[in-house]
Parts: sequence; C-alpha cells; structure tokens
Amino acid sequence: MRAPEMMPVRPLRERRAVFLLPSLFTMANMFCGYACIVHAMRGDYETAAPFVGLAVVLDVLDGRIARMTGSTSAFGVEFDSLADVISFGVAPAVLAFSWGLTTFGRLGWAAGFIYVAAAAIRLARFNIQGMSATDKRYFAGLPSPAAAAVPASTVFAYPYGLTGWYAMLALPMVLVPAFLMVSTIRYLSFKTNELKKPQSYRRLILIALVIFAITTHPQITLVVLAYSYLMSPLVGAVASRLRHRHAGREAQTATPLAESAPLSLDEAGPPPDAYRDL
Repeated sequence: MRAPEMMPVRPLRERRAVFLLPSLFTMANMFCGYACIVHAMRGDYETAAPFVGLAVVLDVLDGRIARMTGSTSAFGVEFDSLADVISFGVAPAVLAFSWGLTTFGRLGWAAGFIYVAAAAIRLARFNIQGMSATDKRYFAGLPSPAAAAVPASTVFAYPYGLTGWYAMLALPMVLVPAFLMVSTIRYLSFKTNELKKPQSYRRLILIALVIFAITTHPQITLVVLAYSYLMSPLVGAVASRLRHRHAGREAQTATPLAESAPLSLDEAGPPPDAYRDL
C-alpha cells in the first residue's frame, strides 16, 4: 500500500514567515510609540521626538509589505490600528504635554486627551470608510501619522520645552491637528501616487531633494514638511479660487472680442446688390 504524500514543510513555513513580516513592522511601530512616551516622561525631548518619525516610516512600510506579499488580513488591520493609537495618538499627546502643556495643569490634560480621542476616532473611521472610499487619491480628514508629525517635528526643532506665556503655543500645536483629524477636509494621499511615466523622473528628483534636505537640515526640513501638508488643503483652495477667477476674467474679455470681430466675406455672404444683375 502506498503511503500518503506529506505536504512540504518548507513552503508552509515560508508562507507563515511572509504573513508574520508585516506584523513585525507593526510591532516595531508600536515600540517606537512606547519609547517616545518613556523618553518624554524623562524630559529627553530630543530623543523622544524622532521616535514618532521612525514610527511613521514603519507604518508606511508595514502596509506596503503586506500589499506586495499579499499577506493582508483582518488581524493585521486591527493590530496596525492599535499600534497607531499608541504611536500617533498617545505618544504625541504625552510628548506635547511634557514639553509645553504642563504649565496649564488640567487644561493641558484636557488638550492632550482631545488629541488622543481625535486620533482614535480618525483611525476607527478610516477602518470603516477606508475600504469603501470611492476616491483613493484623498483622505477624509488629516491622517494620524501626519497629525503626529506636527508636534513631533516642532519638539524636535526646539527640544528645550516651553514655559510661561510661551507655553500657549503648545495648545494650537495639539488642538489644530486634532480637529483636522476628525474633519472631512480632503488631504492628498501618496499611497496611490506611484512612480509612473512621464512624471516618474520629476518625482524621483523631488524625493532626492527632500532626502538631501533632511540629511543636511533635519529640524527645519521636517517642520516645513509637516506644516506644509497640514496647510495644503487651504493653499489648494486658495490656488483653485484664484485660478477660477483668472479663467473667468479671460472668458469675459474674450467674449466681447468675439462678438465685435468683423465677419469675413464667406461668413457674411454676398452683398445685397450681388443678385441685382441676374
């Protein structure tokens, strides 16, 4: 009697390893959030703030790896959201509170909690609406990693803490991204903007310039990038309104010229006396 064939063990192990790989990046993302909290409680803001930036990079990588390897799962989606609540919700709030909100006491506690609640609501809404979104080019509301980049980049640029009246600057730094996260303002998504021709070379050059700027002047570059993306819908709305206004003026100036332009002989037809001699 022939023995039954056994399934190969190696492909099964490789398949399990592929499914485990995105979760490892998610775990590293969560560790970065925890490390940011620990260093912020110690007052080491210069070390705490870059952990949020590293968590953003890991959050992008785990999703890309899961899609490339075909290892997306319901567990991975939930695990990623829980890690994002820590890294992009609790960690930036604790960092901002320790850096400048402690002066306000309970008001600082409330501002930090509003940020955490907004990040959790934003992630829960994305899990519900993200898959059914018709336009993948935009996010509904400010993404939580971009919101976390605002306080993290600010603290990284000025890691000395705020005291006195200067601590008032920490309130809008936390509350503005919080309200934008739960808003319906559209933000451009870079997930679907792949490097495609004919714009691939321009985007590669732009990425190279950003990497060069981060390498040479990391504090200034990260602050400019974070706040530029935060204000991008407002800038886009102003630019669109100016563009439409300019197009309307051109249409108004072009219409009278078209009406007053003289007709050619073919368009006007023969003169009235042309058929008199026939």
